[in-house]
This record gives sequence, C-alpha cells and structure tokens, in this order.
Amino acid sequence: MAPVKKGILERLNAGEVVIGDGGFVFALEKRGYVKAGPWTPEATVQYPDAVRQLQREFLRARSNVMQTFTFYASDDKLENRGNNLKLTGAQINEAACDLAREVANEGDALVAGGVSQTPSYLSCKSETEVRAIFKKQLDVFVRKNVDFLIAEYFEHVEEAEWAVQVLKTSGKPVAASLCIGPKGDMHGVSPGECAVRLVKAGAQIVGVNCHFDPMTCVETVKLMKEGVEKAGLKAHYMVQPLAFHTPDCNRQGFIDLPEFPFALEPRILTRWDMHKYAREAYKAGIRFIGGCCGFEPYHIRALAEELAPERGIIPAGSEKHGMWGSGLEMHTKPWVRARSRREYWEKILPASGRPKSASMSTPEGWGVTKGDAELLQHKEATTSQEMKHVLEVENRNPKTVRESNNNTARPRTI
Repeated sequence: MAPVKKGILERLNAGEVVIGDGGFVFALEKRGYVKAGPWTPEATVQYPDAVRQLQREFLRARSNVMQTFTFYASDDKLENRGNNLKLTGAQINEAACDLAREVANEGDALVAGGVSQTPSYLSCKSETEVRAIFKKQLDVFVRKNVDFLIAEYFEHVEEAEWAVQVLKTSGKPVAASLCIGPKGDMHGVSPGECAVRLVKAGAQIVGVNCHFDPMTCVETVKLMKEGVEKAGLKAHYMVQPLAFHTPDCNRQGFIDLPEFPFALEPRILTRWDMHKYAREAYKAGIRFIGGCCGFEPYHIRALAEELAPERGIIPAGSEKHGMWGSGLEMHTKPWVRARSRREYWEKILPASGRPKSASMSTPEGWGVTKGDAELLQHKEATTSQEMKHVLEVENRNPKTVRESNNNTARPRTI
C-alpha cells in the first residue's frame, strides 16, 4: 500500500512550504491544446496525454499540489457564446480528477479540485442558480475523493463566498483565491474585507491568483492577512500570481492590457525573478506558493530551489539545472563561463531586443463588471451585430500611440 500522505492543513499547520503548480490554460494554449477565448479545459478528455505530461513536469519541478484542470469547467461556461463542445462538465471534471490523481500518486503531491467564476454570476443569475453550478462540480470532486478544494479566479468576493459555502459542505479543506490586486474586487471591496468574508464563509486558506504579477500579488495577500488578523480570525495564506510583469495594470489586471493574450511574452518573468518572488512571499508569511498564467515548470522549479533550505529538498528537475547557473562552468566560451554565479544573475536587467517597444502600456478597461449589460452572456455564438457594437465602443475610447522613448505607451501597430 502507498504511504498515507499528509493533508494540506496538516502540512500548513506544521509550517511547511507547499509549492503549487503553474498555469495550465496558457501553457496548453501555447502547446495547441486549449483555445484562447473560451479557455475551457476539454483537453482532459480530448488530449489527456498533453495534460498528463504538463502535470508530470510540474511534479518534477517539485510541486506539492496537482490541481485538477477544471478551470472554467462549469456547464454554463462550456456552453457560452457558441462553445458547443458536445462534452459535459461532468465528463471533463471526471477526466481531470483521474489525470491529477494519477500524477500525484507518482510523488508526494495532493490533488486539489477547483471551481472558478461563472458566466451565470456575471449575467446576474440568482444565488440559487450559481450555487447549483458549483454543486455539480463538487459532486464530481467528492466522488473522485480529491484531497482538498480551491475556489479560485473570482473577481467578486460575493461569488467566491457562495463557492466556498458550497465546497465547505463536502467536509474537505477549502482554499479561496481571488483574482484581485491591492485595490480590491471589481465592486470595490478591499482585500482585507474580502479575506475576512472568505474566512467567515469557511475557507481555511485565502489569497490571490492570476491577473497581477508576483510582487503585486504578495502585497495584496499582505493586505488580506492584515484584515484577517485585525478581525481576530485565523487563516493560512496562498499566492499564485501571473508570470508576467504588470506595473501598468488597473483594477482589472492583465486582461485589460492591449497585449492580452497573444503578445505578453516580452513581460515574462525570468527564473531569477521567481527566486525573488518566492523569498518575498515566504517573508510575508505565505506558505502556499505557486503560479498561474504564464508559469511554466522551470518557474515552479525556481520557487522550489529558492526555498530548498526551508523545505529540505531539491526538485528532481534540478538534476539538469545547476543552481544559479553553475552548469555554465562547463560552457565552451569563457565569457559565458563567467556568468556561472549568483551575483551575475541576481543583477541582470534583461533587454527586450525590441527597439520600438514601450516599457509599459495603457490598459483598455471599459469600467464594466457584474450588473452591466455589456457583460451579459448567452449560449449563442457572438453575432456580427454584437461585434459591430464592441468595435464602436472601442473606437469611442481612442488611445494615443507613442514612440518607444516614452515610459508609458500603447504598443505600436506595424
């Protein structure tokens, strides 16, 4: 029999560092298994080998958590705007659980079943209807006996509260992660208040994921932690940010950047940036540290390498990666061998190689959120009339195209 693994709360209660995994939708979109736009996870059924391989790479990078690839796997999202997959949420969720469990059993990893925000909430459906969507996913997670549950990627704390309350009925540990920054959720609820509401709803682990870069997310979790402590409550904290630099983002985060989603590569964090992020998160008292969109296995490996002294273990993937570039001592060119040291990589300021690129962009947010007609969703495909309206609104919000010697600019169209 396989040894019994320590649960997520047992690990966190003991002060252990738990390393999460990375961003499946972006990673698999780049590999050709996820469609940008709907961002739905039917690959668990259609291309299970691709999902399994990515999870194995995160495991080799020393992730302790295999999240089920169930992001946007609710039935209302799978049917949204003409996304006619002929697959049910149950089929996708079941396949995701099986894949995550298979890979988790190859190491000391736990399986986390995840739910995320829904088109139904954005379209102002009732609380009863939204809760029923989460319950359908939860039924699969309970049947497949995942180790714990995560309500992640919520722009509105209200919907996240409903999700937590539904997940809590399983009796399993529940984590809740909002996609917010220091300004709070899309209705203006502060990070501290959001965290308090999630803890009171039943979450034992709270934090943020996606939408912002690592340092912004760490700062946001600090605000959440302050709010929880001020309220006299207790919780563990998690952070799973983007792997993109987002200093120019507004409340909505990176989806308002004009580069989203197909031109974000110049913003990608290096593995050395990840070392800094891991250390700052640890210093802030966060013990569940992972990644979201843009995170590849080498980024997760960097987190695990930075925190190896605290964790007492090196990733299997470090077999082929000399710490702080030490493998470069074997390079044929002496000037490259000279880079095989920590001091060099800690101080590097990478160039983009794009002479006409600006350092930052102007976000394109329209200032709409749940309750606005612009965000009402439907099963039918987006019509030409709807697209005409979208372009008309976009044209009413002109933005100046500036040359690259400005600090802030919209990327040039060439």
